[in-house]
Amino acid sequence: MNRPLSYVLDGIQCEPRLFTVPLDHQQEDGRELTLFARTLCRKDKLDADLPWLLYLQGGPGFGAPRPTNQSGWLKRALQEFRVVLLDQRGTGHSTPVSAEALTHLNPAEQTDYLSHFRADSIVRDAELIRAQLSPNRPWSLLGQSFGGFCCLSYLSLFPQALHEVYITGGIPPVGRSADEVYRATYQRVADKNRAFFSRFPHAQALVNRLAQHLHQHEVRLPNGQRLTVEQLQQQGLDLGATGAFEGLYFLLEDAFIGERINPAFLYQIQAMQPFNAHPIFAILHEAIYAEGQANNWAADRVRAEYPELNWTPGQDLAFTGEMVYPWMFEQFRELIPLKEAARLLAEKADWGPLYDLEQLQKNQVPVACAVYADDMYVEFDFCRETLKGLGSSRAWITNEYEHNGLRADGEYILDKLISLNRDR
Repeated sequence: MNRPLSYVLDGIQCEPRLFTVPLDHQQEDGRELTLFARTLCRKDKLDADLPWLLYLQGGPGFGAPRPTNQSGWLKRALQEFRVVLLDQRGTGHSTPVSAEALTHLNPAEQTDYLSHFRADSIVRDAELIRAQLSPNRPWSLLGQSFGGFCCLSYLSLFPQALHEVYITGGIPPVGRSADEVYRATYQRVADKNRAFFSRFPHAQALVNRLAQHLHQHEVRLPNGQRLTVEQLQQQGLDLGATGAFEGLYFLLEDAFIGERINPAFLYQIQAMQPFNAHPIFAILHEAIYAEGQANNWAADRVRAEYPELNWTPGQDLAFTGEMVYPWMFEQFRELIPLKEAARLLAEKADWGPLYDLEQLQKNQVPVACAVYADDMYVEFDFCRETLKGLGSSRAWITNEYEHNGLRADGEYILDKLISLNRDR
């Protein structure tokens, strides 16, 4: 692959770059992956001796942001950093993970391959990139959501490579099992359901009608995939984001034209499903909590403790959240070929460690965190537990923002965290 050409965007010099890394960092002479990253610097600062800031995207399984202008957190960062937007392995323009890309492997080989796409491998990739971009100088991190999990793995593995760390909505539940995580986050999902239906009382009748229709009729999305009640419930995935209540209500409001499903609704709901386009998000979602034990479909097992989430005809429908279930690998078109690999990954018990508790406790790298008290995806109490064992960390705890605060008001939030780190 040839290196893409650089360009200028809203006063930013953008340099697309390609890097080669080993699939397995313990076997550096084996299979290799290509990583794509975009480096950004304000044109008026190209000759300045600026430090590097690596942005670690949420997920897992999503590529880095594609900037369209100098705004939000990026505007604040570019005042004093050169920024790296990394497509983490398997995402964006990096060597892809998809059913098609893995079709030449049997399920056991797919399982082994996919086991190398967690935070520890992402961090080792990033360190190889740092060695090329900033070999004689530590760089800084900004981690959003799952990117914050990667930040703590980085602090565990390569603290000497880091100057400062900023985390938004992404303090991992270190030492907690996947069962404990989902037991807590299901409660947050229940809170969001109550708040949503309280704000839009008519929405309960709308979604009940829709669930009953999907139960009684075969409704197909534009891609041919059958739309099921379970998939409808997953529209609660975004309820922890700013503006999501309104978006979900308007989606439900447009579901029917008379007695027929509105085709526009079907196009919209298909576009809102992330799993076909981002399979890592489903395949490795529970694995981000796995250290030395199998998760065995933790979200599916724990869901049984919440009967209001297990819809039956005549029951009020409630939405689920950021959870992954085995039935998804029977319903989502791009996940079906990976069903057996997903099962093997769920049963995998020999996951390596993601964090070094001793190293985190004695950490000296300044860490500033935005912790959202009402976060639906990252349990607040578990964040506080982790921060107690993270040296040199400061937290700004707020209920002013939802989980997507960095997207909603990134310039202010990053500026707040930079001030928090520097005022020591």
